[in-house]
Amino acid sequence: MGKKGKTARLKRKPAPKYWPIHRKELPWVVKPSSGPHSLQKCLPMTLVLRDVLGVAGTRKEGKLVLSEGRVQVNGIVRKKDDFPVGLMDVISMPDSNQYYRIVSSHKGFVLASISKEDAKYKFARVENKTTTTAGVQVALHDGTNMLIKVADPKNPVEVTYETFDILKINVTDGQIAEKIKTQEGNTAVITGGKNIGVQGKIVEIEKTEAKKRRQALVVLEDDQGARCQTILDFIFSVSGNKPQVEQPVESQVTITESEENTVD
Repeated sequence: MGKKGKTARLKRKPAPKYWPIHRKELPWVVKPSSGPHSLQKCLPMTLVLRDVLGVAGTRKEGKLVLSEGRVQVNGIVRKKDDFPVGLMDVISMPDSNQYYRIVSSHKGFVLASISKEDAKYKFARVENKTTTTAGVQVALHDGTNMLIKVADPKNPVEVTYETFDILKINVTDGQIAEKIKTQEGNTAVITGGKNIGVQGKIVEIEKTEAKKRRQALVVLEDDQGARCQTILDFIFSVSGNKPQVEQPVESQVTITESEENTVD
């Protein structure tokens, strides 16, 4: 009889390339649990605390920090050491006054240090909308869903959110503070492909007729005037004029190959 269910183990060699781990010194690594992000687009909390931030020296110490409720993800205390965190998640450690937002970079992910005020908000991209009898259900890129009550589900004029729009959400009460359109002239960052991490102004969005809109070509222009091309599925708008998701170089914690030995 064949094996049923998921595999609870993960070897280091097939783990995502941007994970800060040695590939050949030890065989196993912490596998992220099922959650809001896929395996290829997330980090387990153990690696964040131990290998990226250096808060813990071993996995056991990381479990202790989490079990005491010192770490919050998007305003919610997380105690599982294999909980997956991914793009635009806010990691807060109020006891030590440390706040980070996970943003994309040319190496995969970057933990950008943010202020306590910025940590009150998360950014989520609208992936899909579904009309139900209770209202309109909006699916976001981080695995969460929002149900918006409307007067007439057959004509939900109150819901102005479109696919690929970015919602600025208060992590305390879940209320939407602002909507950022994905349109020409706005600033965006590329979250996938060979140009991952490039930030610039959207110059052109291809008009799609014979293919899916997610595959529409988008042209971005950076501050130096250089242009690059990607697909709409890899675009994450960060503002209209002034970017709201900053990546200050002096406060970035880049997720790269670690130079120290680690113990799972």
